[in-house]
Amino acid sequence: MITLPYSVMSYLIISTSLREGSRSKIMAKYLSKNLSDVEFFDLHESPLPMCDGDKCYDLPEVKEFREKVKNAKGIVMAIPIYNYNVSSGAKNVIELGGKMLYDKVFGFICAAGGKSSYMSVMSFANSLMIDYRCFIIPKFVYALKNDFDEKEIINSEIKERIEELGNDLVRISKALY
Repeated sequence: MITLPYSVMSYLIISTSLREGSRSKIMAKYLSKNLSDVEFFDLHESPLPMCDGDKCYDLPEVKEFREKVKNAKGIVMAIPIYNYNVSSGAKNVIELGGKMLYDKVFGFICAAGGKSSYMSVMSFANSLMIDYRCFIIPKFVYALKNDFDEKEIINSEIKERIEELGNDLVRISKALY
């Protein structure tokens, strides 16, 4: 019998944008409404300190965040893309999550200003696979500004892809655990 080194509780959706009205956050909220047994963590509303590789791990908010990561079956990160790369908030989540990330199933929802940055999440995903032995869902959602109207997704294809990502998260997590 295989036993997990942590108590599996729910799925975790992490919105890594620090901007009010974030499009990646809009997509993350859409997923959270269409997925059961989910916890939503928002860096804009629950800021985490920048990782200093030392004392930050003793802070109560970091300990609480690491416990959420530890107890998740799978994680979807909603990430804004800036200057052809994932946001610093997303990178900081990985640094603070550390060993709690091992063997997690990961999916990505990305929002960007242009279509040329669609591969920007790959180095981030590679780091999760190599450093933390994470399982990466091979399809991710990538949306542009014109897929939204104010605070709503207007592109039905983006909605379908978010729902598909949620279904894959559940299916793959159940298959592995």
